[in-house]
Amino acid sequence: MTMITATEAARRFSWVLDESLHGKVFEVMRGGQHVATIMPPHHANGAAIIAAYAAREPDEDFADVLEEVHEQMNTPVEARDPWLDD
Repeated sequence: MTMITATEAARRFSWVLDESLHGKVFEVMRGGQHVATIMPPHHANGAAIIAAYAAREPDEDFADVLEEVHEQMNTPVEARDPWLDD
């Protein structure tokens, strides 16, 4: 991490952004106090989702419930004339 003053960051902002894009992290200081961090953007790659699925324990009953619903939805129903009164 590179410390840089707010004044220097303002004067060389384009350079700071170019360097950040290449992986450099800047800690911006103003009056001796840390006021900002400029760093490369985070690129999501789905790793967090994969890790979340890997951490879950499989539900033993889910497959059975899914099969029941599938059967219910695919069971043929006797056709009837909708215009006839019951």
